[in-house]
Amino acid sequence: MIETTKAIVINAIKYGDTSLIATCYTEKCGLKTYLLKGILKAKKAKIKSAYFQPLMQLNLTANHNNKGSLNSIREIEVVNFYHSIYSDIKKQSIALFLSEILHYAIKEEEENASLFKYLETSLLWLDTHNIVSNFHLLFLLNLTKYLGFYPEVNAMDMEYFDLLEGKFTNKSKFSTVNGEKLTYFKKLLGINFDVLHEVNFSASNRQEVLTILIQYLELHVSGFKKPKSLNVLKSVFS
Repeated sequence: MIETTKAIVINAIKYGDTSLIATCYTEKCGLKTYLLKGILKAKKAKIKSAYFQPLMQLNLTANHNNKGSLNSIREIEVVNFYHSIYSDIKKQSIALFLSEILHYAIKEEEENASLFKYLETSLLWLDTHNIVSNFHLLFLLNLTKYLGFYPEVNAMDMEYFDLLEGKFTNKSKFSTVNGEKLTYFKKLLGINFDVLHEVNFSASNRQEVLTILIQYLELHVSGFKKPKSLNVLKSVFS
């Protein structure tokens, strides 16, 4: 079936000497994987390998096959050009990290307009703002809304947060966090990106909250793995 849709690049890996296999999250069709034959060899080709950098926003016309098989792209263009994500070291590190997160977190091969819109608008926010040290934290937390396990916030005065249950409690378990770590975590709950600059985290605070969020994803997303770029992100924001 030939379809035209917006798409966000999740990752691209080399296939053979001249080709790429690119995974994109599309607005109309969910997660799709494309075989891009000869893209690394053909210098004058309409479809260029530069289009498939992490989290690039595209508009593409593609031949979508049955589930589980590779698809092909007929036409492509970049939309919502980024001005700083690939040139600013902090934003570049965030993009690489989040592309790995999305690779493990998104499984669905069907339309989810609200998730696509969240990815699209939040990445544009990242591109157009300068204070971004906490962006990846709020991005991950809000992503859980669309994955179905955003924390319950109706009992935030309780002493512990249970990562396994996704709610606050007064009972300590192997899966609970409390104390200062929980205090920092709670600062992100219920806010949006436009007030993110008001959240003051030290490098160690930021790392503690990121550790909580990674653990939360590990408990709720089947097959989730810690991103290889995690250490790079830690280094950039230390």
